[in-house]
Amino acid sequence: MEAFGQRWAPSIVLALTRGAERFTDIVAAVPGLSARMPSVRLKQLETARLVEGMVVPTTPVAVRYHLTPRGVGLITALQPVAGYVQRWETGPGTTTSSL
Repeated sequence: MEAFGQRWAPSIVLALTRGAERFTDIVAAVPGLSARMPSVRLKQLETARLVEGMVVPTTPVAVRYHLTPRGVGLITALQPVAGYVQRWETGPGTTTSSL
């Protein structure tokens, strides 16, 4: 949880769940994310075994990132919280569409 609790880590994980695979995809998917921060956070998430990077032998070499089963489990566990936030983000008594 320490790695996931770092600034930008949840946004990076969310970008991965939405289909971002490459470093540039992640940077593009997270507004305000600097070009340096994803590499730091991805290393931390890999160390925590939430994310895995696979080297693709192309020229130039590419790395594709994906959630590990442990990362998918974390997302699954957080879905009820995300539903709660989405429901109440506009204020009490007002709901938005459900997940």
